[in-house]
Amino acid sequence: MTTQDIIQLTAAHTLYDWSVQSAVNAVAIDYARGIYFWDVHGKRYMDFNSQLMSVNIGHSDPRIIEAVRRQMERVAYVAPNVFTTDMRAEAGRLLAEITPANLTKSFFTNGGSDAVENAIKIARLYTGRHKIIARYRSYHGATAGAISLTGEPRRWAAEPGIPGVVHVHDAYPYRCRWCRDRGACTLDCLNHIEDTILFEGAQTIAAVIVEPVVGTNGILIPPDGYLQGLRELCTKYGIVLVADEVMSGFGRTGRWFAIEHWNVQPDIMTVAKGLTSSYIPLGAAIVSAEIADYFQDRMLSAGLTYNSHAVACAAAVACINVYKDDRLIENAAAMGAVLKAELQRLTERHVCIGETRSIGLFSVVELVSDRETREPLAPFNPTPKDMALMNRLNAFFRENGLFTLARWNTFFVNPPLCITEEQLREGLDIIDRGLDLMDAAIAAS
Repeated sequence: MTTQDIIQLTAAHTLYDWSVQSAVNAVAIDYARGIYFWDVHGKRYMDFNSQLMSVNIGHSDPRIIEAVRRQMERVAYVAPNVFTTDMRAEAGRLLAEITPANLTKSFFTNGGSDAVENAIKIARLYTGRHKIIARYRSYHGATAGAISLTGEPRRWAAEPGIPGVVHVHDAYPYRCRWCRDRGACTLDCLNHIEDTILFEGAQTIAAVIVEPVVGTNGILIPPDGYLQGLRELCTKYGIVLVADEVMSGFGRTGRWFAIEHWNVQPDIMTVAKGLTSSYIPLGAAIVSAEIADYFQDRMLSAGLTYNSHAVACAAAVACINVYKDDRLIENAAAMGAVLKAELQRLTERHVCIGETRSIGLFSVVELVSDRETREPLAPFNPTPKDMALMNRLNAFFRENGLFTLARWNTFFVNPPLCITEEQLREGLDIIDRGLDLMDAAIAAS
């Protein structure tokens, strides 16, 4: 099959997500290894976004491939409410071992969106309440409940969505209206959440869901005290705290899970992506002992045909062991320190950078047309015309063999956790040269 055949047949018979179909300019990929992938013409790209911030261990690791092959030869699938497998048992045990101490049982799903869906359902069943508080600069998935929790504009097309969702403001110090002019964080965003709880009626609120470090909406790293304060609020009002670690989990921030940086125990954690490094679809809603105990003598009204799929669980077990054996969490922390320093150097060199934010190998570069006013290089929810400069930068990256995600006025630097310092610096050199173009464009405007 020729390259053109692949692209034409894909367009003719499949739909691309989050896209105007006629505007898609897909690249046909042939194979991938480590931090690299190659298109069908043999061009190599550095994967500086781990695809969708998910291929954490790198591409085509033979240990995952072998684990999947072995499981396929034994048994691929059994009915999850009648039978179990050793891989389901071991995946559950490993997750209980590496997640925060109070989390003990996993409900396995097909991915992140339905992990969130089931977290909502579990929280509502457990509390007997129905409202869910979520934040505006968030993405929790594309299914009916998850997209309703999502705060950013992708939610709009699905409105009115499920009932009972209330959105609140985020911790975003660089653009915070509460504390920007005061020179320090006031945590008024946390006070705002408590006010919302009181206005909505604490007795009606089942859960607060947060990404401990916000992902596609800008790698927003909460100030110290924010997550601790949120935990205290949830405990005070009997509300379930859900940590959505679908993107930030499994070493991405230099810890197994982002919430560990603040030593906070959630009641439910949702995971996917890095759970199998996207080799096989799998997610989970992991619950505390208290919540698990609640369902010992009560119906858990939740089900999925592919819950605890044996092949997916085998991939998860192998993947978690790769993180351990290759010390990838430690490498993410070490390379994260290099990345943080280099992003600071780029900030000092390029006037187009407003701010960089990084924690481990989870980072973003926010571009502005004016540092003093912090005018973004592309506005919130931009039109295609608004994205002209960002698209030019993205095209430069692709031409020079670097793939990452450019979104609105930001682009991400989130490579696989197996990256070496030499590879990291090579990719950052391409980024450095691309930012020269943005500086020149701002100077000429």
